[in-house]
Amino acid sequence: MSTTDSFLAMLDKGMDNAMLRYSLGNAYFTEKNYEQSIVHFKAALEHDPKYSAAWKLLGRCYFESGLYSEAIETLRQGITVAAEKGDKQAEKEMSVFLRRAEKKSG
Repeated sequence: MSTTDSFLAMLDKGMDNAMLRYSLGNAYFTEKNYEQSIVHFKAALEHDPKYSAAWKLLGRCYFESGLYSEAIETLRQGITVAAEKGDKQAEKEMSVFLRRAEKKSG
């Protein structure tokens, strides 16, 4: 059973929470399945809108999918959340990807 399958089994048992959704999104991200990653990162953020890491990887998924305007919007929101939480590392990483997305979008 793959890591993704293990997380999906947990979800099927009703263990739906921000950490599980983030973990699923991350597993799909590792597999470069950005479409499924996006679904689970969005679900993680529905559970916890202040989850900086989920904002960061959601923005990366959009970037890797070539959806630069979505990446820009997501990363800006994520940077705001990270700044409010004092999560300097996530803020810095998202700023780097924001600049890349802005460059790609023209």
